Amino acid sequence: MNKTTLSLQNLVKTYQQGEQTLEVLKSVDFHINSGEIVSLIGQSGSGKTTMLQIAGLLDRPTSGKILLDDIDCSKLNDHDRTNLRREYLGFVYQYHNLLSDFSAVENVVLPQLISGVSMKKATEKAKWLLARLRLDNRFEHRPAEMSGGEQQRVAIARALANTPKLLLADEPTGNLDPKTAEIVFSELISLVRETGLSALIATHNFELADKMDRKVQIKEGNLIDLRATSFASEENFY
Repeated sequence: MNKTTLSLQNLVKTYQQGEQTLEVLKSVDFHINSGEIVSLIGQSGSGKTTMLQIAGLLDRPTSGKILLDDIDCSKLNDHDRTNLRREYLGFVYQYHNLLSDFSAVENVVLPQLISGVSMKKATEKAKWLLARLRLDNRFEHRPAEMSGGEQQRVAIARALANTPKLLLADEPTGNLDPKTAEIVFSELISLVRETGLSALIATHNFELADKMDRKVQIKEGNLIDLRATSFASEENFY
């Protein structure tokens, strides 16, 4: 039986706008098992990014629990949350956010050094990840010298550098053309499968979403498992 990597229990997130309370997430229950890849879909503004930020310990819910490997993160202080993020989580965003003055290898080495890995081992790991993403001819290139797809693959390598247990990706191919998005996504999924981690990937691309193990949708603040409902078609997305 697969171990649960992430569990969100009765998660609620509200924002106050003047006298109005905006409910972004309403009693969301979700889990992802080790080795599982789940797509998260929903309209713009539906709460996908909010859910990812809460799952990634970058934001706090109004109420509810977040468990990483059975560790209850809900009441941890900021220091402990930071340590858990570094140990358990990897992040990929729509925009790569690479350090412009550093090479591809250096961008992937840096988070490992922060975690206490030696320069030699960090460099070996960085080159292995970049080579797996077909960037072995871009080791010394800086972001401005690479295409958008290449930059995003460096960002993926950076997210996986510290061997996280869970990858959280927010529209990781959203800024790429369809052909490049397909290449980057295929390489991302292949590497996630190879390393055996879990992944929760927010996307607007239904073709890409269909290639993951299962799909969940945020709609009107509720999380719907699309295996068990009639919502699993694009016309029901909007």
